[in-house]
Amino acid sequence: MSDYILPVLISVAVVAGIGLIIGLVLSIASIVMAVPKDEKAEKILNILPGANCGACGFSGCSGYASALSKGEAKVGLCPVGGEKCAKDAALILGVDAGSVEKKVAFVQCRGNCDNTSNKAIYDGIQSCSAASKIGNGVSECIYGCLGFGDCVDACQYGAVSICNGVSVIDSQKCTACSACVKTCPRHIISLVPYKTSAAVTCSNKDKGANTRKVCKVGCIGCKKCEKLCEADAIKVDSFCAYVDMNKCVSCMKCIEGCPQGCITHFMAE
Repeated sequence: MSDYILPVLISVAVVAGIGLIIGLVLSIASIVMAVPKDEKAEKILNILPGANCGACGFSGCSGYASALSKGEAKVGLCPVGGEKCAKDAALILGVDAGSVEKKVAFVQCRGNCDNTSNKAIYDGIQSCSAASKIGNGVSECIYGCLGFGDCVDACQYGAVSICNGVSVIDSQKCTACSACVKTCPRHIISLVPYKTSAAVTCSNKDKGANTRKVCKVGCIGCKKCEKLCEADAIKVDSFCAYVDMNKCVSCMKCIEGCPQGCITHFMAE
């Protein structure tokens, strides 16, 4: 029996020795070949919200944190983290946080079921992206909201809903992560300053006569709003008005004068 035990013990010892040597080699290699940690970037990453939405212009929170630590980005680019996040990051970096303008998503369309109609019955995939590829969608207006809720699915914060066939943003829940902006195939959702202002709720770029045929509240490009605005905050381009909210003084003369009622009082509350 002892003749069998000795070879077994030797085999076990050899295998254990080999394992020990390999372990030591790997340990040394991990130390020698280790990538130096960027402690500043790790601290910044810990104070970022972790949404990884890309609204800052970088590949998620880790990409933004790395860019900040290297001085390749400005603080305050994270709309989800807002002012507190900017101040915390500035404290870590030893720089001035500056001012952070709060923003909110805005849907530039009021083509709901009461204001426009469908030109066909759609029986395909219940998705704005899919529907937009078939005859420019089912709505008579080829510029407006498709209403299937791709933006609703994209929003992580429950800030978007479909109301009477059109996307609606809850400004209290919106973090300006821009997920809805990116997913909209019609590109009618944008980020605007979180402030009281006039806002045009139409994206139709056809001539007025054609717009009237497809939507009751579509912009007809009459330029009456442009003439009424004393702050030079509203312009008509491609038969559709646009309000520069940074210039708007909230006099609301454009709203009162709009014959189509497509300019509204935007107030994020």
